[in-house]
Amino acid sequence: MIRKTVANVEEALKGVQDGMTLMLGGFGLCGIPENAISELVKMGIKDLTCISNNAGVDDFGLGLLLHKKQIKKMISSYVGENDEFERQMLSGELDVELTPQGTLAEKCRSAQAGFPAFYTPAGYGTEVAEGKETREFNGKMYVLEEAFKADFSFVKAWKGDEAGNLIFKGTARNFNPVMCGAAKITVAEVEELLPAGSLDPNQVHVPGIFVQRIFQGTNYEKRIEQLTVRKKG
Repeated sequence: MIRKTVANVEEALKGVQDGMTLMLGGFGLCGIPENAISELVKMGIKDLTCISNNAGVDDFGLGLLLHKKQIKKMISSYVGENDEFERQMLSGELDVELTPQGTLAEKCRSAQAGFPAFYTPAGYGTEVAEGKETREFNGKMYVLEEAFKADFSFVKAWKGDEAGNLIFKGTARNFNPVMCGAAKITVAEVEELLPAGSLDPNQVHVPGIFVQRIFQGTNYEKRIEQLTVRKKG
């Protein structure tokens, strides 16, 4: 049995360098690879292109990398909860490529499956389609979108085993599964790391073939982005 376990986050991030393109799973602050992001901040890696649905908040998630000016370009769908993101974008300090959410997911999935590009109707007739090939199918216009090309993909799972098989929990499933295998190297951090063969094969969301490195994470904060509570009484 091939074992893909690494001892810690430091070993998991070996090879990450300035100027690389990184995929990071999560939606809002749900299911983000907290340990990997913290290590990237600590390493001081800069000039990064980050592919993620959003950029976290000012003091958590990818917002930590933005605060340190480590990100050169963000490829995202939603940026509304991060004031520093907005400031850097409007000032021209940060290059931003806004992508329809479904297109973002499919660009990941296509990279995972080995497809170089796909056609989608999303964005036709808008700025999203400028400079891209368009084609008509059955009387409807489509835009050709290329799959992502990333150096590393960082994902967060609930459970995993030494062979890299992963199980996600609830909403944390989001973009994490389609980012597995969508980069040259996929690094998975998990809350619980088990011996190979411990997981029920029928419950596995992502097979280990899509994962190169796996480690057990620690100290997950799991912060809630927008907290709404009922008033007492």
